[in-house]
Amino acid sequence: MAASMTMGLPGVRLRPGDHICAFYRGPEQRDALLVPYLREGLRAGDMCLCVTDDPAAETAVIDLLAESVSDPELARGCLRSTDSESTYLADGCFVIDRMLAFWETEVGGAVTRDGFASVRSVGEMTWALSGRPGVEGLLSYESRLNDFLPRYPLVALCLYDLERFSDGELVVEILQTHPAVLIGGQLVENPWYTDPHDYLGRRPATAS
Repeated sequence: MAASMTMGLPGVRLRPGDHICAFYRGPEQRDALLVPYLREGLRAGDMCLCVTDDPAAETAVIDLLAESVSDPELARGCLRSTDSESTYLADGCFVIDRMLAFWETEVGGAVTRDGFASVRSVGEMTWALSGRPGVEGLLSYESRLNDFLPRYPLVALCLYDLERFSDGELVVEILQTHPAVLIGGQLVENPWYTDPHDYLGRRPATAS
């Protein structure tokens, strides 16, 4: 297991087990986080798992995938991309246990079956504002991820667009479920983070 991993942004180092909340505003800032993060993972030989919500983000990932075919450095790793409708919102609703099982299958398979030493995932989280059944479980899901991540050499990056997530109370709750925050190109330890046992203990399992 790698002791640390590079983010793809100047001076930002990652550690296996990191669960990072990345705040941004609009597609340009999103892609400025998403693409370097994945490109650096490919160069390092990581398995990169990407779940997008916006077709423009999917296009950026597809372009990177095409680039990796002709670039030997990027070809060291592997990039798998899917969308929120096939994962978070499969069957038209969000189910926490189903999504955790998805990550278990994908990440566990990458490590035990495919032999990858490190995995980095990224999830674009705007689907949680869709109003679909079950999306009120977003925060419980994010909190439960903190018990899942240490089992694997995995870094998880969750992308939140502040132009869409404009409810201040919701943003505070999102912060409480992520040990680290990436904002303005800086990765910082999150003083608002709450341990899953304490966080989940004070709310219903499916509450937002």
